This record gives sequence, C-alpha cells and structure tokens, in this order.
Amino acid sequence: MMRLPAARRQTAAARLAQVCPRLDAPHHRRDGRSMPTLDPVTLAVLENRFRAVVEEMGEALLRTATSQILNSSRDFSIALCDAQGRLVAQADHIPVHVGAMPFAAEAVLQAFPGQMRPGDCFLLNDPWHGGSHLPDLTIVLPVFDRPRPDSDPRPAASDHRDGRSLVFLCVVRAHQSDIGGATHGGYNPSATEIWQEGIRIPPIRLGENDTLREDLVQMLALNTRIARDFRGDLMAMWGSARLGAKRLEALLAGHGAAKLNAATDAILDLAEAHARRIIAAWADGTWQGEAVLDDDGHGAQDVTIRATVTKQGGALTVDLTASDPQTLGFVNSSWPNTVSAVRMALAYLLDPEVAKNDGAFRPLTVLAKEGTVVRAAEGAAVTLCTSHCSNEIVEAVVKALANACPTRAMGGWGRRFRIAIQGTDPRRAGKKFVWHLFHARPGGGGHATGDGWSGAGEWHSAGGLKFGSVEMAEARFPLFFRRHEFLPGSAGDGQYRGGLGGELELVVETAGPARANTAGDGARHGAAGMLGGQDGAPHHYRLMPAQGTPRDLRTKETGVPLAPGDVLHVRSGGGGGWGDPAKRDPAARAADAAEGLI
Repeated sequence: MMRLPAARRQTAAARLAQVCPRLDAPHHRRDGRSMPTLDPVTLAVLENRFRAVVEEMGEALLRTATSQILNSSRDFSIALCDAQGRLVAQADHIPVHVGAMPFAAEAVLQAFPGQMRPGDCFLLNDPWHGGSHLPDLTIVLPVFDRPRPDSDPRPAASDHRDGRSLVFLCVVRAHQSDIGGATHGGYNPSATEIWQEGIRIPPIRLGENDTLREDLVQMLALNTRIARDFRGDLMAMWGSARLGAKRLEALLAGHGAAKLNAATDAILDLAEAHARRIIAAWADGTWQGEAVLDDDGHGAQDVTIRATVTKQGGALTVDLTASDPQTLGFVNSSWPNTVSAVRMALAYLLDPEVAKNDGAFRPLTVLAKEGTVVRAAEGAAVTLCTSHCSNEIVEAVVKALANACPTRAMGGWGRRFRIAIQGTDPRRAGKKFVWHLFHARPGGGGHATGDGWSGAGEWHSAGGLKFGSVEMAEARFPLFFRRHEFLPGSAGDGQYRGGLGGELELVVETAGPARANTAGDGARHGAAGMLGGQDGAPHHYRLMPAQGTPRDLRTKETGVPLAPGDVLHVRSGGGGGWGDPAKRDPAARAADAAEGLI
C-alpha cells in the first residue's frame, strides 16, 4: 500500500480534524461507556474499510448468483449493521432495500436474544417480521470478536456462551425469481391477502456451525417453481455474507472490537452532523405533497399518498397519516418499506458525500397511521410496495420539500411496469423458466443542473437495477428482441427535461403456450414534473398476438396467455421535467431535435 509523505499525512489529518473536531476528545458511547479515542485519519481508513467490505460482498453475489434477476439485473443489496442493528455501511445497490434492512437486523436480534453463535446464519422475508415484501429474502450473519481476557474492556453487545461478543451483522437482501404463492414470479396482482403472495418466513436459524440446514433449504426450495435458481441464489447470498464475515474478522483481529465500536459510533455521529448541517440550510416551514397511483388492480383508482413535511432547523418530520386507506390489492406498503422510501427521499436531497447510514437518517421522523396504504395492517397484500407505493412516497416527499430546497429537488422518475413470463424453452429439452422484464427502463427526472438520465429506471432503484445484455437474455431464454431503443417524446418538458423511456418489441419463442403476469403502475399517471416542469409520458404496453386482435395490457393482470410468435410492444414513460419549459436553452432544444429525441 502506498504511504503518503509525512507532510501530506499531517495535512490530511488537519482537514479531517476540522470536519470532525469531536474525535480529538475522549469518545463516549450513548450509554455512557468510555471508548478509545480515534484520530481522524484512522477513522477515515476504517470507514472506507467498512464500505470496501460491503462492495466486495456485492461483487461476490453478482458473480455467483444463478438467476438473471440477480446476476444480470442486480436486484440485490448489501448492508453492514452493528450489534444494535444500526446501519453502518451500504454498497450502491437498490436504495429501497437498504433503508429497510436495519429492520431485518433488529428482527433477528429480537428473535434470538443472546442466542447467536459463530457460524450461525439467519433468514427472513416476512414484512411484519423485518422484511419488506416476500420476494426479498434477507440473510443476516453475525460476526463476533475473539475471546477476550477478563481485563479487556467489554464491547457493547451482550456476551455469548463461548466468551465472544457480537460486533457486526452482515445483511444480504436479494429478490427471488419466484417465492411460491398463487402465481409465478413473486407478484400476484389477484392477491387480496399476503398468504396468496408466497411463503412467509419469520426470522429462522437457517444454518449453524458454518453449515446450512438441508431440511430447511429443501422445504423452502420445494415451495418455489424454479428450485434450482432458488438454491443457487440462496447459496450465493450465504457465500456473500460469509465473505463479509471473513473480512470483518480480519479487521477485528487487527484493531479489536472496542476500537471498531468506537469507530462505528463516530462514523454515525459525523453523518448525523453532516446531514443536519445541510437540512439546517433549507427554509423552515410545513408543506404538503401528493402522489397518485393508477389503481390497486381491484377497482380502487387514484390511490393517493399525502405527505405533510415539517422542517425546523436540522430536523424533518414526514407525516403520511392523511394517505388513503389500505386497499384490497397489493400496492399497500409494509412499515419497513415506507420508512425506507422516506429515507430514500431524504438521501436524494442530501449531498452525495454524506454517508447514507443510521446517523444520516437520525434527523428524520416518519409518522403513519396503521390501516392506510402506507402502513397496512398485518395480513394485507403488499408485494408491489417496493415499487409502488414506494415511488409515490418519494414523489410526495420531494414535492413537499421542493419548497424548502428547490435546487435539490428533481423531477419524478419513471414508474415500474414489469412483466413476468413463465413457459418452456424448446432449445433445452422443454426446460421450464420464469423471466422478468427489466428492459425498456423508464427515464429519470430532470434537475437543477441538467436533464434526466434516459433509461435510468425508477425512483426506488435510482439506476441500481440494470436491464442487462439483450444478447445474453436471448441466449438464456426463448425470446427475441426485435427492437430496443429510446422512445422520443416520452420525457417531461422543462428548463431541464426528464430522461427518455424506452421502446421494446419482444417476440415470444416458447415451446407451446406460455403465461404472463403484469405488475406495476404508471399507465395513467406519468412521472411528476417539478417546479413548473411537465410530467413524463405514461406507459403504454400492448400485446400483439400472432393470431388475434391486439390489446392494451393493464398494469395488474394475472394469467395473460402467450403463444409462440406473440409480440409484447412496450413503450415506457420518461422522467418528469424540472423548471419552466420556457426557460430551456434553445440550443438544448435544437440538440434534442437533431438527435431525434423529441
């Protein structure tokens, strides 16, 4: 490793000391326990080590997962929590996952108080036991310090039977291509209760002594339609978590638990101070913002999210209690998902340099009423919530805060409209498959410094979900991409326009009939314009059968019949514009016209 000259090391330390002067004094935990004093350079190194661990875990999962939803579309996230369940570090994956993952860590801690041992592995997915929705499996793997002499200072976590103490939790969340239930693909638009959406898993001890319990793995795989993919993805998740534990154990061996606990506290405190300084510069006041879902798939239309946001000094309160009552369909949100969506909205308005951890979210208070669409009562159908209504929660909060920090607010990002196809591949001896549409992504919103990103995706993923290689999808599945390009005119106009959506013509080449489900929103309401910007175009999806009459696809349909030669024609919406369209630079309009974007 390259070592900086002494003069440069001193300069770097002085700069960090200005940012975090409290580190020059003895550090105390919130419970009053004295902890080691850390210099700013050591703290910066440890913070980057924590981030490096979660990034390496993510690369390991990407390279070892079985299903295309993980190894191509990257629908997974990694987090590091401490022994109190606080978010310490995250990798750049899916924002709506990460804000909710501390709920999973806390659920495991509550379910197994003082019962964790080295080599254990825990699993959950239930929205009322630490999860967000059933397709997202979450592995939580504890990391312990080494046995300590009685004279050593005791770490924060309670002791365990072998004399070791819990220090960290490696948390891996990954979306499964199928999770059982009444329909393939993990989304059931017909569901009116969670038991119709898949298998519910409260926190369970999936493995011990560095070995997974085969009886539990077999039981879970048996409840999915593509057991091979499920097993492969579960092994990849476990391997990713074990890699993180290995890296953290090496870090503990070099620095000790007391020092890393002190670093964790300091990192979170600094992120809190950084976030509060930014929020304090915004205008004080109370504002309202609304966002509307098309429908719930069961007759309820224009389901509305209402956010009342109060900003005072360095603190924010987001009150969602006026949102519509929970619906019969699966657009309801679980509480972890709602909190995560509000955290997303705040994260998007902070500086990129602010560490997105527990400390950064301490200035935020979230209120919601049970029985509303943003905090559904236990048993409700909720599978779509990580897309919708999470996107609408973000949109409502950003609309409200645009009054306080207009140059930080951005136009709405496009909404999710997915298709899951189940069929048989004629090229592989009739092998069954489930394929999820991640292509033809919608556009991102315009902002105060430029146009939105075309094809960037939805607000809940902020570019974290990828559509992957067209050629790879054709090689792995009986599909042919006849067209896949940007869709001119789909973006909302503004001083800075939104990003473009996409146009896709997908030919089905299955062996015999196949079925499709749709799950999404945005065919009636496009991504919102901001501060005078125009809304993005809504989605328009059509089924063009080889034999029969073309028809529009609804955003929430079950059991759509497909035949070989049928074509799915997708026209996805663009992002919302930012600012008055009359203020757009004429040269930018001319460039758009020359490139065929309008």
